[in-house]
Amino acid sequence: MRFHQDRVIGARALARMAMVCVALAGVLGVAASDAEAQDKLRVGKAGREAFSFVPVDIGDQLGIFKKHGVAVEISSFSGEARLQQAMAADGIDISLASGVGMAFIVKGSPAKAVAAFAGPPLLFAMVVRNDSDLKSEADLKERTVGVSGVGSVTHWLVNQIALQRGWGLGGIKVVGIGDNGARVAAVKSKGLDAGVVDIASALNFVKAGDGRVLNRFGHIVKDFHLHVMFATDKTIAAKPEAIRGFVKGWFETIAFMRKDKAKTVEIASQVMGTDAALTAGIYDELMAMFADNGKFDPKALAVISKSFVDLKTLPEEPDMTKLYTEVFLPK
Repeated sequence: MRFHQDRVIGARALARMAMVCVALAGVLGVAASDAEAQDKLRVGKAGREAFSFVPVDIGDQLGIFKKHGVAVEISSFSGEARLQQAMAADGIDISLASGVGMAFIVKGSPAKAVAAFAGPPLLFAMVVRNDSDLKSEADLKERTVGVSGVGSVTHWLVNQIALQRGWGLGGIKVVGIGDNGARVAAVKSKGLDAGVVDIASALNFVKAGDGRVLNRFGHIVKDFHLHVMFATDKTIAAKPEAIRGFVKGWFETIAFMRKDKAKTVEIASQVMGTDAALTAGIYDELMAMFADNGKFDPKALAVISKSFVDLKTLPEEPDMTKLYTEVFLPK
């Protein structure tokens, strides 16, 4: 009798173990399936500190991209030129850069613009030292201003001041310096008369007591695509659904940011290295520049096309319709 009971108990224990194993296998199978369902995209930002690119970090931390089947690997670069080099070298799949960066496609960059995600250039400000004799834009003629790089959007914006004031191209001397920190350092050391930096760097510069903001660039141009999202030709061919999921996740993140300022500021502060109060101010100033659907505006594209010639990046205006696609935008 005792032997029979032991056999029954042993059989029940084995049955329970088998059920646990089956359940565990199911859980592991779902986890493996979820992992396989995630398409990895390597995303490059043309600057770590810029609020413009924070949505990718927010969407990643909140799991929004994952929800759309995309796992993102985020890298930051000191300017657009290096970002474009990384795309050409197959180091990244998606880049978050500037509208004027579309010129690189004409020059042979293996990529296409897939979404326009920011409009007027609200992001940038020009800073000077406290002891500078520069009081306004009118004083900038023949002065030296630092920008991220030659042919960059910051270069173009400085040129627009010169053109609009009738000084002609070259009316303001432009020097490509690199990232925001390098531009700020050059202004502080008197290597430059002024520097164009993102608003976070500008406000930090002022807060530290090192200088002041000379001007902002929102009035320089209204119809514009300050920032554009690019995908490499290789990624477009191999992972079209991943791109579609990333773009959808990006604009879902923008919608979240508009609704939840507190969480946005919390994450953005960590990414940008700014305190909560400063980040909240940046949020208030810059959320308006973000687009909600990624569509390319013909008027903005016309301005960008002309900028290629103004910057002498291209000898003539290109056919802009060949540089972008809207097939990946949310329907």
